[in-house]
Amino acid sequence: MSDQRRKALKTMLQLTCQLLGVVGLVVGLSGVYLLLNYTQSSLFLTHSYIPLPAFLALASAAFLLASGCLGFWLSFKDSTFRQGLFLYLLVWVFCLESTTSALAYFHSTKLESEIAPLRGVFQNYTGNSQDLNSRAVDAAQEELQCCGVHDYRDWLETSWFNRTGGLCVPHSCCNSTFPSCTGAVDQPWQLNAQGCQVKLENRLQFVLSFLIWGSPLVFLVEVVLFLTMAQLMKHQPVKDYQVLD
Repeated sequence: MSDQRRKALKTMLQLTCQLLGVVGLVVGLSGVYLLLNYTQSSLFLTHSYIPLPAFLALASAAFLLASGCLGFWLSFKDSTFRQGLFLYLLVWVFCLESTTSALAYFHSTKLESEIAPLRGVFQNYTGNSQDLNSRAVDAAQEELQCCGVHDYRDWLETSWFNRTGGLCVPHSCCNSTFPSCTGAVDQPWQLNAQGCQVKLENRLQFVLSFLIWGSPLVFLVEVVLFLTMAQLMKHQPVKDYQVLD
């Protein structure tokens, strides 16, 4: 292999490893974002194993970053051992990413059933700031800018609404564009229009989609890396050996 072609392959290896590092950062941030969403919304979710794709995504991100750094190093200094280790890490990355993508897809198709406890938490609302359920409901409605499970009318069926006189929904339902909003049901235009279920589903679906599409992207990058490494290893420079006296 000519020096010019070998130099071009090493440049391609550098660029592809940099792309691998960027993908690793995206996958890692997606995992962190999913964990944060789970922590904030755990009362509204059915199963405790939902964050499993997030943990796998973090592990995958660590392998992606390690592989990217090792591959970048190989572009400057050849080593048969490091080349083998690099390819071994790429295989691990593919296995982790495939598992993460499969689990993320499974959860994305089951989101409606996963958020089944949401209605129960809203029904148990007491308005007491010391109550865990009430704090979670108010925090969700303020952060997601939503009201009720499907819309504000869900509050009309709760025991809390009847106990408080049936005039107002929680203040956390108020749209931030109306500072004078009191939660009065006779002024529904001042309340957040969408319910919390669709908002929560959309948020989780958004981050899961990053994990789902991360696997095909990593696979394409790895194909390029495997082909590049195959060419570099196939035409490894011949070392001259001498007999020592």
